[in-house]
Amino acid sequence: MVQKRGLEKAFYAESAATSTEEIWNGIGNPVYPPARDELRRHGIRCEGKRARQVTAADYEDFDLLLCAESWNIRNLRRIIPSDPEGKIHRMLDFSDRPRDIADPWYSGDFSACWDDITEACESLLAHLTRG
Repeated sequence: MVQKRGLEKAFYAESAATSTEEIWNGIGNPVYPPARDELRRHGIRCEGKRARQVTAADYEDFDLLLCAESWNIRNLRRIIPSDPEGKIHRMLDFSDRPRDIADPWYSGDFSACWDDITEACESLLAHLTRG
């Protein structure tokens, strides 16, 4: 999305796990195959991407720490207990319908998850580029 708008130099994003309980084969492994398939359907490549764990240093390194759902925020607060700069949010908190992202781990519906993440990213990008 930022590339399509010519904003790639203004943004840096990473993905990191708030726990290890659902990492399909552990930290350091590639993208979960059904997620990889959904990304491929939308023209997004993920070769070379590996799972990593959030660290306390991420709070200083990033302007925002966005979680897919409330449970991820609870996990994140175990790693980063204090948020004095208000950096921690759910991804869809910037949308017109704040909520948790549909979790495909339990439903198997990676398409619904894609739709929620797309909405979240569009809403966040609009929020960040206003004015």
